[in-house]
Amino acid sequence: MRSGRPESGYWAVGGIYGLMERDASEVLREALALSPEARAALMDSLIGSLDQEVDTASEESWREEISQRLHQIDSGAVHLIPWKEARRRLRSRIER
Repeated sequence: MRSGRPESGYWAVGGIYGLMERDASEVLREALALSPEARAALMDSLIGSLDQEVDTASEESWREEISQRLHQIDSGAVHLIPWKEARRRLRSRIER
């Protein structure tokens, strides 16, 4: 049984032809061209697709945490900083 990419353009995985017509590097290249928000949503979907079992208690805890943080942001209780500033601060802590 052949492996690799056949003339049909489909990839063989373990000798079984899949339906994915493009290779992962092409998909990655297209994904990297998306906006940061779209890439984050795509990443979330991909990571979610790996979860086989859902821990409902954990999911609920995360929902509560996210809700609390959004409330803090909306109410002005926390001050947001741009990623560039956060990265600068983190690097300065590491270099100490």
